[in-house]
Amino acid sequence: DVVGRIRASFARQGAMTTIGAELADIAAGRVAISLAIAPRLSQQHGFLHAGVVVTPLDSACGYAALTLMPADMEVLPAEFKVNLLAPASGDSLNAEGQVVRAGRTLTVCRGDAFSEGVERVHVATMLATIIGRPAQSADAV
Repeated sequence: DVVGRIRASFARQGAMTTIGAELADIAAGRVAISLAIAPRLSQQHGFLHAGVVVTPLDSACGYAALTLMPADMEVLPAEFKVNLLAPASGDSLNAEGQVVRAGRTLTVCRGDAFSEGVERVHVATMLATIIGRPAQSADAV
């Protein structure tokens, strides 16, 4: 059950817990993660810190890749590039990862982050290369 594997893996991520991120949606080749925008996650101008914007995008892309891999695999980012398009503010951030092309070892994903509030604003786009590798333990995903 890939959804159960992803939920269990996500629950073990201290970074996601620290920023208050939650899994919003899991489907074949697609994962969405959301988090409430809070002052404790801001940079000096009051916007959501760019590092916090990128963090759920990285995980959304990785988990999107994992949805298309065999149960005995785990994922790690091999490379990513992010374009920050607008400052993130409002009530929440939604990070959506989607597989562009899945290969045997490398999977290319696109991630898009949107801040939600009075308006929905596209704040970042990521292009990520995710590497699949044999899981190191039963807990690793």
